[in-house]
Amino acid sequence: MNLDEYSSCDGVALADLVKKREVSPKELVRLFVEAVEKVNPQINAVIEVFQDRVEGLDDRVIPAGPFAGVPFLMKDIGAGEGGRLQESGSRLMKGHKVDKDSFLTTLFKKAGLTLMGRTTTPEFALGVSTESELMGATRNPWNLDTICGGSSGGSGASIAAGIVPIAHGSDNGGSIRIPASACGLVGLKPSRGRVTLGPDIGEMWPGMLQEFILSRTVRDTALMLDVVSAPTPGDPFIITQPAHPYAQEVNAPTGHLRIAWTTDSWQPGASVDSEVVNCVEQVVSECERVGHELIRASPVFDYEEYLRATCVAWSFGLYAGMEMFAAMTGRKISEETLEPVMLSFYNYSKGLSAAEMFMTEFALNDFRRTFGKFFEQYDMLLTPTLVKLPEPIGKYTKMRTDIDYVGYMRLCDEVRIHPPAANVTGQPAISLPLGQSQSGLPIGVQFMARFGEESALIRLASSLEKEMPWRDRIPPVHASQ
Repeated sequence: MNLDEYSSCDGVALADLVKKREVSPKELVRLFVEAVEKVNPQINAVIEVFQDRVEGLDDRVIPAGPFAGVPFLMKDIGAGEGGRLQESGSRLMKGHKVDKDSFLTTLFKKAGLTLMGRTTTPEFALGVSTESELMGATRNPWNLDTICGGSSGGSGASIAAGIVPIAHGSDNGGSIRIPASACGLVGLKPSRGRVTLGPDIGEMWPGMLQEFILSRTVRDTALMLDVVSAPTPGDPFIITQPAHPYAQEVNAPTGHLRIAWTTDSWQPGASVDSEVVNCVEQVVSECERVGHELIRASPVFDYEEYLRATCVAWSFGLYAGMEMFAAMTGRKISEETLEPVMLSFYNYSKGLSAAEMFMTEFALNDFRRTFGKFFEQYDMLLTPTLVKLPEPIGKYTKMRTDIDYVGYMRLCDEVRIHPPAANVTGQPAISLPLGQSQSGLPIGVQFMARFGEESALIRLASSLEKEMPWRDRIPPVHASQ
């Protein structure tokens, strides 16, 4: 196998070749390293390659699992591997090592994946661009001057550039779906409780955080969801398991769907790029062509109250984490260890009261009820994933000193207003790369389904993958080029 062949395969295809002994896991790792060396100097997405695995794989051993031998990258925050560095994109965490495997990491290993390194994240995974003082800026393989999205931007850029077919991501406000849109990938945020956060985390940020993967194909996403949707002892949410494996939903009939859609921003006064509007409208037309019912409609809510509530909700969990990390590393929280916007975030969080947290939960509950009532009428909601094309690097850096935490979140909402709704409600949502701008940049659209209905998303995504294919689109910076 050569690098062109390797970088054109999805995870399922590579695993099939391994199982047939047409290629070995060690050969795939060699190609992975070759891809990193070829493109990573341009995109700065992979911050560490696990050299012990490069040197230690045995050609004679074929791992078990549906993704046998497939190289895989871990985001530098969230699920971790025992004994490995996890620095969360922050000077505060520099040199920190994880003491044990998370449950999700164990499931990745049981699936046969070869965990090969770490990918970049903005400091503590906050923001729509993967830029940090510690690691620098990660660049979009489609245009090196633009952002790759955040916070799972290193994973997204690595997949788009052909380094790996799938990679770990986490999503607390769109952080899987945003880089999926910016990099031309499939990005699913599962329902609350579908993927365990244990053992160190049960529920944080009022249930808004989910971990999963980014990929290039719907079948990789579906099969991986089968792999990791396993509840573990002590999980705060036990969600109903699907009637059929998700992998069986690929190419299954979608049935007739009633889909609401909007191209409007939910942030008053914010603009939506015309090419993004055109992309959504093309998807509407395609869905109508195959027999679905499309109705222009959108939930209605108070943006300022939503902004206040989400700012508070994100603050409490991460504030506690920062205090814990400072104690663990023996470093003080200051301008020497945190970027200016993160320091503003810390000070904002420090000033909040327990009463404000309780009041925030009431506000988030109202938001969930609004969406719950809306979804009594519709099977899905179609929106842009990002309302703007990928923008120049630097606009969303947290090294800015002219903006505070709340102002920064308002700025992020100018581009990613739609994805966080699914984090608040706990519903599943998927970004699909169904468009491309005249300048060649990917455009993602988001489908949000009812709680627990990832199967419906997989069926529709698979249908659109056939009718509006994206597989052959290759960015200028790619391992095959």
